[in-house]
Amino acid sequence: MVLLALLQANAVVLDIERNCRAVDEAARKAAEAGAGVLLTPELFPVGYAPLRIRAELDPAVIPDIRSTLAEIAARHRIALVYSLPGLTPDGQWQITATLLGDRGEELLTYAKVHLFGPEERKAFSAAQAAPAVVDLAGIRASLAICYDVEFPEIVRAAAARGAELLLVPTALAHGFDAVPQVLLRARALESQLTVAYANHSGAEDGCEFLGGSVIAAPDGSLLAAGTGPELLFAEVSADAARNARAVVPYLNDRRPAVYRSWEDGLAGDGSIGG
Repeated sequence: MVLLALLQANAVVLDIERNCRAVDEAARKAAEAGAGVLLTPELFPVGYAPLRIRAELDPAVIPDIRSTLAEIAARHRIALVYSLPGLTPDGQWQITATLLGDRGEELLTYAKVHLFGPEERKAFSAAQAAPAVVDLAGIRASLAICYDVEFPEIVRAAAARGAELLLVPTALAHGFDAVPQVLLRARALESQLTVAYANHSGAEDGCEFLGGSVIAAPDGSLLAAGTGPELLFAEVSADAARNARAVVPYLNDRRPAVYRSWEDGLAGDGSIGG
């Protein structure tokens, strides 16, 4: 069992010092409350504004931001999930998420597979690697980013690799209330893992964010839900996922070969995806 803290807050675009101070303060408060993990929103250290980030952020500063965040995790002895732009070896910009351990060591990285909207697609390149899984305080944890979690394939891929907890930095605007209220709970239920979803709250560069962060249990129930700027807390455990999977073995009862044959049958027949 681990106490998970989730930061729902408003960043300031390209005010890296201010945003990192907000992460530092959240980490301090979370650690003082006994939390072992802090999850922060998508691109929070730089703010969410894809075209401005691509045009104005000097990629040479990204390693320094990562070092600052690692120092925060180590100073407060709390595992930390953050999201930043990242560059591939061939120079492509991606949206990434990183899980740090409580000594500031990097445990896991992930790059966003599903980009949302024209601005993200213009500023960044979509990744292809499946979500990986790592042990985090006795829980098998994985990462996804924002729009990714709206695709059942991503969450199921993490669960099939053994994930019991999916940590999701997000940047969800107003008008998409059903995503945290309905879809996230369904993802948790159908793949039988805890899903933690940390959103921005307030306006950033003309975008009004929903807030609405949630932590959903493997049975689809809500462990925590946010409204305005705040820290959310919930106890999460590996047992919750394992117990749900013992009652209804969705993962064991899957038939991937059959599903692949259905997909193959779509090719060339005019169906969606063909």
